[in-house]
Amino acid sequence: MTTEPTAVAPAPQAQQPQAQAAAPARTRRVGKVRGAPWILLAPFLALFVLTVLGPVILAVVQSFTKINRAGLFGEQGVSGGFAGLANYAQALGDSNFLGAIGRVLLFGIVQVPVMTVFATVLALLLESASARWPAFFRAAYFLPYGIPGVIATILWSFLYVPGLSPIVDVGKLVGLDIDFLGPNTVLWSIANIVTWTYTGYNMLIMIAQLKSIPSEIYEAARVDGASPLRIAAAIQLPLIRPALILSIVFSIIGTLQLFAEPLVLRTVSPAIVTEYTPNLSAYTNAFAYNDYGIASAEAVIIAVAAFVLSFGFLAWTNRRGRS
Repeated sequence: MTTEPTAVAPAPQAQQPQAQAAAPARTRRVGKVRGAPWILLAPFLALFVLTVLGPVILAVVQSFTKINRAGLFGEQGVSGGFAGLANYAQALGDSNFLGAIGRVLLFGIVQVPVMTVFATVLALLLESASARWPAFFRAAYFLPYGIPGVIATILWSFLYVPGLSPIVDVGKLVGLDIDFLGPNTVLWSIANIVTWTYTGYNMLIMIAQLKSIPSEIYEAARVDGASPLRIAAAIQLPLIRPALILSIVFSIIGTLQLFAEPLVLRTVSPAIVTEYTPNLSAYTNAFAYNDYGIASAEAVIIAVAAFVLSFGFLAWTNRRGRS
C-alpha cells in the first residue's frame, strides 16, 4: 500500500499581518523592561548628582581657580581666573593646616583603637550566653549615636567648663586641678565625646557579624570544653574580622571629617583655634575669609588623604589575611 505525501498547508494569509504587528509590540515590551531599572534609579541618580557628584566636581574646579579683588576690599571689582596648583601649594605650605592634619592623625591613632576595643568588648559581652537583658543594653549603648554631635558636645561641655562641671568641683576637693579645655587636654576631651557617640554604632556592626556565626560552631567548641574566653579569642574575633575592618575604615574617614565637636567647644575653649582641624580650616577659609579656592583645595586634600588612608589600611589587612 502506498501513501501519498501530504502537502503542508500554507499559513493563512490573515495570520501574517498579525505576526508582523506583534513583533513591534514585543520590541516595545522588551524596551520597557530594559528601561525599568533606569526609571526606578532615576530619583536616586538625580539626588546623587545634585548633592554628591555636583558639589565634588564644583570643589575640584574651584580648587584650581582664584579670585582677584581690585581695591582694598574689592570695591573696584572682583574677577576670577585659573590658578593652577597655587591653591594646593599654599594649603600645603600653611603650617596651621599641616598642624591640623597632624592633630587629627594623632587623634585617630589613639581614639580609633580605643573605641574599637570598647565596641568589640561590648559586642562580645552582649552576645555571650550569660548576658542579661541584651536588647535593653544594646539600645542603651546605641542611644548616644542618635544624639546630634552638636547637642552631645553641648551636653559634655557642661561637664568640662569650670564652675559648672561637678567633675572639676570633686577634683578640687581632693586636690586635683582638672582642666578639660586646656591646650594639652582639649583634644582628648573631644576624643571622649566622639568615643561616647560612636561606640554603640560600631558595637551594632560587630553584633550583626556575631549573629551570623552558626550555632553549631559554638556547640562544637563547648563540647570540646572551650571556655567563653577561648571561644571569643579563637572563634568570634577571627570571624568578625570583616566587621572590625569596616568599623575601622569608617572611623578613619570620620576622624578626618572632625568638625562639629571642635566648632562647638571653641566657644568655651580658647585652645581651639579657627584651624584646629582640617575641616575647620576649610570652613574658616571659605566663610570667614571668602577664599573658596584655598578652601576647596583643602577639602580635596582631605578627601585624598581619607582615600589613601582607607585604601592603605584595606590593602594592609588583605595582605595580612592572605599570609
